[in-house]
Parts: sequence; structure tokens; C-alpha cells
Amino acid sequence: MSALSAVLSPLEGSGPKTEAVVQRLSAAISLGVMVDGQQLPSESDLANQLGVSTMTLREALAVLRQQGIVQTKRGRGGGSFICSSVEALEHTSLARLHQMSLPELRDLGDEQLAVVGAVARFAARRALPSDIARLRTLADRLKVSTEQTSARRADSRFHIEMAVCAQSTRLTRAEVALQAELSALLWLPRLELDPATEAAAHRDLVDAIEQEDDTRARELAESHTESRIHRLVALRLELSDR
Repeated sequence: MSALSAVLSPLEGSGPKTEAVVQRLSAAISLGVMVDGQQLPSESDLANQLGVSTMTLREALAVLRQQGIVQTKRGRGGGSFICSSVEALEHTSLARLHQMSLPELRDLGDEQLAVVGAVARFAARRALPSDIARLRTLADRLKVSTEQTSARRADSRFHIEMAVCAQSTRLTRAEVALQAELSALLWLPRLELDPATEAAAHRDLVDAIEQEDDTRARELAESHTESRIHRLVALRLELSDR
């Protein structure tokens, strides 16, 4: 399963479908799985891929248009296209972090810790040479990133592709959902994550995966994730004091 197919896989659960579609497509855009200017599939095709009605999809697209994330053009050459604002994402993410309770944030971190550990372990057991090469390319892309958006997307794509390497559909979907919730928070400018440092951690992890050392791969993934979550919690506490 590719990162894009994971994002556009049928929705699960019995909750509100319109909101779920909005979250799923917002995640795809935020993570860079779908990029600015990219045209979305036709409404009927996209609705079928997500397992929702065309009416539900149209309602979700209307919400995304209001948020300035999607633009729809009519007539020949028309359709729905992705557009996003870096400033809007940063403002929304900071406000969301401020609204989150510490138990909610820690619970989200615990889930990420559990998933990333399992992903790293299975990737070390199942990754193919082509998977290893793809992970190294993404780590290198993160290293040379010169602004937050490209760094965030390369980092998130690395984690999603590592889940793809684990050859688990459920873990891939879980990682996509978690990256959708966490990536914009973790790469807030105030956290001052350094792309080169993060890339070095990714390369160490790829080395462990390539060596089929599932224990070390899991330890590295969990340690790196814990460090990030601690920094995010510290920022949340700082926001509370203001």
C-alpha cells in the first residue's frame, strides 16, 4: 500500500462521514501526500475511493473551500484543486495545541509511541531493498530542507513510508492518521526542530532497518518520538502560562 492509497482508502467507523472526509483530505495536503496545485479525482471517483456518498463528498469539499484548502474551478479544465496557506496552517496548529488538554496530548503521544515502535520493528523484518532506498531518499530530502513546509512533509512522508515498508495496512493507516494530527504541531517554528538533526536520526533508523535489527530499530524510533513529544508538551505548558 502506498501513502496515497492509504490516505484515500475507505473510511472506517460509524462517525460523521463529512468531518472524516475533511480530516482525511486535510491530512493528505498537510503531509504533502497531495501537493499544492494537484487536481483531486472526480467527485464520483473520490467518493468511491473513500467509501462515501457523492453528497457527503460535496459537503466535505465545501468545508475545505471555506478553509481555503481546496479551490474549485468550473467549465473546461475545471475541477477541485489543492491550495494551502503556510500561515493559516501555523495559526490553526498553534490554536489547536493551545486548546488541547495535557492528558489529550500525552494520550496522542502514547499512541504515536506504540505505533512507531511496531512500525520500526516490522519494517526491519520486512523491508525490501527498494524500500530502504526510498527511506534514505526521504531522509536526505529532510536534511537539505530549508523551510518548515518541506521539512515537515519530508519528515511525515518518511514515517508513513516506513509504515508502508512494514507491509501492514492497518499500521500504515494508523501512521497516516497520527501524522495528520501531529506533524503540523511538531514542526511549529517555536519547537525549532532542526532538519539536519532529524534527518540524522532517520538515517540511524534506516541503518537498523537495513541490518534487520528489529530491536534497535524499535528503540531508536521510540526514543526519537519520546523526545519530540516531550518538547511538544513543554510548548503546551508554555502556552498555558501566557
